[in-house]
Amino acid sequence: MTAEIAQQLANSNAAEQVYQEAIALYEQGTAESLRQAITKFEQAVILYRQAGDKHSEAVSLGYIGYIYNSLGEKQKALEFFNQALPLYRAVGDRGGEATTLTNIGAVYSSWGEHQKALEFYHQALPLFQAVGDRGGEATTLNHIGSVYSSWGEHQKALDFFNQALPLRRAMGDRGGEATTLNNIGAVYFSRGEHQQALEFYNQALLLFQAVGNRGMAATTLTNIGAVYSSLGEHQKALELYNQALPLTRAVGDRGGEGTTLHNIGNIYSSWGEHQKALEFYNQALPLLRAVGDRGMAATTLTNIGAVYFLSGEHQKVLEFYNQALLLFQAVGDRVGAARTLNNIGNFYSSLGEQQKAWEFYNQALPLYQAVGDRGGEGITLNNIGRVYSSWGEHQKALEFYNQALPLLRTVGDRSMEATTLTNIGAVYSSSGEHQQALEFYNQALPLYRAVGDRGGEAVTFNNICTVYSSWRDHQKALEFCNQALPRYRAVGDRDGEALTLYNIAFLQRSQGNLKEALTLIDSVITIIEDLRTKIGSQELRASYFATVQDYYEFYIDLVMQLHQQNPDRGYDALALHTSERARARSLSELLTEANANIRSGVDPKLLEQEGTLTQQLNTLERQRYELSSSQYTEEQLAQIKQQSKSLLVQLDQLEAQIRLTSPRYADLKYPEPLTLQQIQQQVLDDDTVLLEYALGEESSYLWAVTKNSITSYQLPKRSEIEAAVQTFRQSLIPDSRTNLDTGLSLSQMLIAPVADRLGNKRLLIVGDGALQSVPFAALPIPSSPTTPLLVQNEIITLPSASTVAIQRRQLQNRSPATKKLAVIADPIFNLNDPRFASTPQPTSETPTNSALNRATRNLGLGDTAKVLDRLQYTRTEAEKILALVGVNQSLQALDFNASRTTATDPNLAQYQIIHLATHGLLDPVNPELSGIVLSLYDQQGQPQDGFLRLHDIFNLNLPVELVVLSACETGLGKQVKGEGLVGLTRGFMYAGARRVVVSLWSVNDVATSEVMAKFYQKMLEGGQNPVSALRAAQLEMWKSPNWQSPYYWAAFTVQGDWR
Repeated sequence: MTAEIAQQLANSNAAEQVYQEAIALYEQGTAESLRQAITKFEQAVILYRQAGDKHSEAVSLGYIGYIYNSLGEKQKALEFFNQALPLYRAVGDRGGEATTLTNIGAVYSSWGEHQKALEFYHQALPLFQAVGDRGGEATTLNHIGSVYSSWGEHQKALDFFNQALPLRRAMGDRGGEATTLNNIGAVYFSRGEHQQALEFYNQALLLFQAVGNRGMAATTLTNIGAVYSSLGEHQKALELYNQALPLTRAVGDRGGEGTTLHNIGNIYSSWGEHQKALEFYNQALPLLRAVGDRGMAATTLTNIGAVYFLSGEHQKVLEFYNQALLLFQAVGDRVGAARTLNNIGNFYSSLGEQQKAWEFYNQALPLYQAVGDRGGEGITLNNIGRVYSSWGEHQKALEFYNQALPLLRTVGDRSMEATTLTNIGAVYSSSGEHQQALEFYNQALPLYRAVGDRGGEAVTFNNICTVYSSWRDHQKALEFCNQALPRYRAVGDRDGEALTLYNIAFLQRSQGNLKEALTLIDSVITIIEDLRTKIGSQELRASYFATVQDYYEFYIDLVMQLHQQNPDRGYDALALHTSERARARSLSELLTEANANIRSGVDPKLLEQEGTLTQQLNTLERQRYELSSSQYTEEQLAQIKQQSKSLLVQLDQLEAQIRLTSPRYADLKYPEPLTLQQIQQQVLDDDTVLLEYALGEESSYLWAVTKNSITSYQLPKRSEIEAAVQTFRQSLIPDSRTNLDTGLSLSQMLIAPVADRLGNKRLLIVGDGALQSVPFAALPIPSSPTTPLLVQNEIITLPSASTVAIQRRQLQNRSPATKKLAVIADPIFNLNDPRFASTPQPTSETPTNSALNRATRNLGLGDTAKVLDRLQYTRTEAEKILALVGVNQSLQALDFNASRTTATDPNLAQYQIIHLATHGLLDPVNPELSGIVLSLYDQQGQPQDGFLRLHDIFNLNLPVELVVLSACETGLGKQVKGEGLVGLTRGFMYAGARRVVVSLWSVNDVATSEVMAKFYQKMLEGGQNPVSALRAAQLEMWKSPNWQSPYYWAAFTVQGDWR
């Protein structure tokens, strides 16, 4: 015997010994023993390879692949199966080759890539048939049947299962026969043929019990339980799951145990017993993780998120959905990932963030389409339709619903079919076609009942209630609403409960039962106030609050009706308090958080991640800016926008996590909105009147509040006021002769009713909706149409009266900064700026160019055609202002020094006033991206980050008396219903500014300089407070023939505390 042969023999013997050790570990079946088995099999592979035993090497590789597959590590499994395949082919083992092909197909099938799986199964089938392996043939036929079942091609699936069944029986393989019967049962279950499904499952169960396969008996019991659950017989399903549970434990099947616990959680979730559902999900999760079943673990995480979603714990929803999404992506489960993306979309949709929802749905759709999951595709098309419906694009919504419907019917998803029918009905209802809507609702109801979907029933009953309400059949409407209510409560859907209570309150008011309506709407507001506090993200909290503003509007309208009937019962005061509850709540809470310094004690890693995300956002904005100054494609721009949106979502979630993990946040007590008495005590003085407006669908209201009185007025409906606002705003152009007429029309609506109570008092204006963009100072005095209100009254605009009280409490002990004024102006935007060559600069510009330059300050993200031009007149503006203050009391940051580094320097806190004169960025869609632009290059011509975004401003420490934003439209932002304009003002208030001067539109540069010079002169030399100084400056402008048009002076407004 040669040495080489002897070595091969030794390697072969050693390999066999290691192989047997591996088998022993494999048979133990624990996650730890399986990992150990992989190591042994890998050793065996090396030894078999050295011994030249390709067949045994292939068998060992196959085992490694099989173990990785069972641990949920599909990609690794595939790698080892692909190593085994050529070895089996090399030694001519067609049975081994067929088995490996089937295993590869199973991996692709688990990823939802059923077409690819089918290709491998069809390669395996003739090989099994050629070698007479009827067991392998039957297994492959089963796999092929499962593929067709997943596609909803139920008859084709049955054809293959029915080919497998006689093979199993001929072999006497009762376990295999039971598996096939189980699969046939699953097809009938998918088709909604529950009775036949039960017959096949019960046959399978008897066989599994007969052969002593307790693990598969448990699986079949679970399947039977799923049938009863879908029939709404949840108690019976629970009994079956409880029979399965000890079997899985007895055989040590922790994966099966985890799956069964998960299913029990589903039962409690369907009953609305959210806490109990969570207990079972949380028992299931560690078991599924222990056996490496990441796919099922991800499904459990998704369901935990869904429970939090239903119970209104909104912040936790995203936390669990995002964990699930990462797991699904890690294991390559595109269907699971698509399902979770849909869930995230649903989450955003429920909070009124329809654009974000649309984006997530459109990420899910191609995933479902790629794997041929027609049911998932149908669900997603339905969801996209719902977004278009919310946008009022009814025809487009119907197109998507009608695409979804046949797909959902094909796969037998009766619950989602019913949901789509309900949604189609809602489109017809919103279009006024109520009879057609009712027909669709009546098609949906029996489907919901058949599958025991009480939540779906509740939605449909509620919708039918609104149909009868529109027909003024109040009694019938009440009947349906009263059927919806217990169902919403049963499934724990508090948003649905609130909606139905609101509808019932509406019906009671319509019947003249105002007191009963008030009791009901009180319950609605209690639910809403509770739900909004469970959202950690202030942005999402504001978005959610916007979706429920109709409830507050109804409350105000109802209480004002009661006030008309009983003027001495204090209902007007209650209406005012409700108005305060309905507005600027997120801002009030943000100001409270700022004072609490909630970042103190937070994990530094979270703050580091926040810094990284904001830096990435600013880098993207620089790329967008550079793109706008060169040739670019729409695809490039779209990619940057998509990346920005993704980062914003991450940043919002991270900031919510910072809040929730902050020790100070946990102890934080948010202030309640002020009552009438508190407004009179904490906000007003003898010389001040609060004018608070609330716009409504049918009527709008105004409350005029003084130190010792309240008077209320009914105004025209929202649409009339908004039309007048739009006309007035459009008339505000230089030299316009129409703004007096249009202004008078608006003034008659807003000021005339209360004019006799105003005198020369200071006016605090709390606007609503479109009124927040109105320059009240420019409105004519009703009794003197050529004289603006500015002449008679000092005017301050506020997001709510409550915000002033919060500011005062927080700032009452703050000492003014030691230095007077910091001016940041005239930054460097382009490499062709002459200041790089140190050449003399022009000191003036023509009015025409000036107006154009000022207009370029309004650089929204959608406007990529413009490059930022130098704003030369801001230098003159800065120099005039700085001349009023001593050098040792001021900071001058011009040219290269007008940088982000300067704007974020902690030393700015030493100054009482911060003046910023540069381009403004206004993004009304994503207000987080609004901001100001500072120097984009250093003195060496190297690019630098020059964008100061809203999220950067929130992180500044600016305990200053005044911030002046001398840029266009800095007072505007995203109009969020119930929150107001979300823009730069709130960022600077959060950073510590007592008040902010902003602009409501783009103003001529020269005019801006004039206003600013007069404003600072009266404030710094005349000793006037900022509000009085601005009014005096504007009065001078109005008196000057060159600047009399409100266009030149009325844009500037003070927001914040006037004292």
